[in-house]
Amino acid sequence: MSIPEYISQQVLKLREAIEQHNYRYSVLDAPSIPDSEYDKLFLELQKLEQCYPQLVTLDSPTQRVGAAPLKEFSQITHRSPMLSLSNAFETAEVGAFGRRIGEKLGIDKVEYEVEPKFDGLAVSLLYKNGSFVKGSTRGDGHIGEDVTLNLRTVKSIPLHIQTSTNKDRIPASLEIRGEVLMLKEDFEKLNRQQRKKNEKEFMNPRNAAAGSLRQLDPSVTATRRLTFFAYGIGEHEDEEIPRDTHSNILKYIFSRGFPIAKERDVVHGSAALLSYYQKVKELREHLPYDIDGVVYIVNSLAQQKKLGFTSRAPRFALAHKFPAQEVVTELLGIDVQVGRTGVLTPVARLEPVFVGGATVAHATLHNEDEVNRKDVSIGDSVIVRRAGDVIPEVVGIAEKCHPRNTNRFTMPEKCPACGAKVERIPNESAVRCTGGQFCAAQRKKAIQHFVSRRGMDIEGLGEKLVDQLVDKGIIKTPADIYTLSEEELISLPHMGKKSASNLLETLKKRKNPTLARFIYALGIRNVGDTTAKELARVFGDFNKLKEANVETLQVIPDVGHVVAQSITDFFSEKHNIKVINKFFSKPVDIELKEEVDIRKIQDGSNTSKISGKTFVLTGALLNLSREDAKEKIENLGGKVTSSVSKKTNYVVAGTAAGSKYDKAVELGVVILDEAELLQLLQN
Repeated sequence: MSIPEYISQQVLKLREAIEQHNYRYSVLDAPSIPDSEYDKLFLELQKLEQCYPQLVTLDSPTQRVGAAPLKEFSQITHRSPMLSLSNAFETAEVGAFGRRIGEKLGIDKVEYEVEPKFDGLAVSLLYKNGSFVKGSTRGDGHIGEDVTLNLRTVKSIPLHIQTSTNKDRIPASLEIRGEVLMLKEDFEKLNRQQRKKNEKEFMNPRNAAAGSLRQLDPSVTATRRLTFFAYGIGEHEDEEIPRDTHSNILKYIFSRGFPIAKERDVVHGSAALLSYYQKVKELREHLPYDIDGVVYIVNSLAQQKKLGFTSRAPRFALAHKFPAQEVVTELLGIDVQVGRTGVLTPVARLEPVFVGGATVAHATLHNEDEVNRKDVSIGDSVIVRRAGDVIPEVVGIAEKCHPRNTNRFTMPEKCPACGAKVERIPNESAVRCTGGQFCAAQRKKAIQHFVSRRGMDIEGLGEKLVDQLVDKGIIKTPADIYTLSEEELISLPHMGKKSASNLLETLKKRKNPTLARFIYALGIRNVGDTTAKELARVFGDFNKLKEANVETLQVIPDVGHVVAQSITDFFSEKHNIKVINKFFSKPVDIELKEEVDIRKIQDGSNTSKISGKTFVLTGALLNLSREDAKEKIENLGGKVTSSVSKKTNYVVAGTAAGSKYDKAVELGVVILDEAELLQLLQN
């Protein structure tokens, strides 16, 4: 069917009008028509495209509603790395940054472009001949997720680059970099909708934005109101892009139809940086979006080039983060949680309050001594502190005097999970349940610890599934997970046949752990993964460890009396021995991999180029996880530490390596890439 020319023209005019209104609303924040009029235009375009589907194009505003669900995200390699920023938290760190810049450039008062630091998700947008063709997340800085279809649903992202005059040329290629986030107002609306549907609410706007952008179904993303702000450019082919200052690049970006932060500025010298920080800090609560600090960027592009980059971050920029936030709320009650080793922890139940980027309803009180020291009573107004992903804590009471009707907290005499007697260990602040594995709470925590990544690394057996299996009496000990059947698993809510099959396959693959992993997974009190590796290397045999006494154990470096006593206590417990025997008998049949005996390495009977060498790992490795690399190095007698010093023999640098790489260069430490490490491990 041929399409009348006037229809084609009408469709083009509607698209242009809608995109212009999107621009005025999202970029200029100056809508020229009410929402109802915008909706009429949009509906008219939809109807025409339904009547003439041949006119539908990917860049039509109607296509922002999302396409068919994706099976999985493909990966996109960034043409130039999307580096992160170095952080500062103290005034002195900003002063040091300013001095380094000034000394390097030989300038007293350096010019900086300054802007708020968005608390969102970094993305890259690629435009070819003016049209948006591909978009990705930052990922590890080198490789990101292809979320093109989801980004098309974000109305503040132009589908076409704008031109302000006829003289403006459309760039052949332009990469815009920026942040996807959710405005505070839109976040509240989303959570109201979630409550109405009786679905889980989002913790904070950043989590909501990240979760929305990573939806496999773009039509879901389209229902979430996301916003985009640009902060820079990547690779490009455009002679009109400014080549003098970063602030002029931002002006260019804005002229091409992309929203940028209104609160940006250009200042001179370190004192002005701190003034800007204070100004934005005071504005923070009144901004329409969440920020977690401010960014300082040397404005001159020539000076940026002179200052250069580390492998992880530009030397010419700094993120000055805000301190932990504190708010006042009411302490409604104090609950007691039981941990893996039976420790009872008081947890504050709070009147929900937004702090540090999240709504907080619970906060730790650590132990009974801390409750008394902070003089906290149920019914008090308390100060709650949270920074980033740190667990919220109650700092203290907000008023000197307790109001009427407050209640003092006392630790229960019986375990709230199993009713067993609780006892306080001499010279410790911890109170413990004496129920052991009889206690369901301890059983759950013990099993969760056993399957954790540093333990047996059993993916698919998460906290909720463990809770269900224990509550239904299907499993009672960590050994029982290896006897699970498909029928038992698919009888549980939300567990399909495929998920059950995948879990059972994983369990089969995890029957041959190293001795170190197995020791750690058992959850012996005071035995972390480092101590577990020491025990594995020295004893080399599980039965020898099981029979060791306190005196023998204390010969091992870093194993003192307390740790040694914890180990012997664990193996003297009849229940523990019963579970251990279950691991090594049918149908479980755990078989431990052979460990390298460190004593043989030390006396020269087992030689290795790695033995006795100290390594530091930094950045992301492509073929090995950080834990795997550490395990392989330590199995050959090497040592992995967290900081670089003159005693460090090797620094292994992956992608987005950080300040440790710079320190290694400064000290002249040998730097290996992943391939060189693997070669060293094989020799």
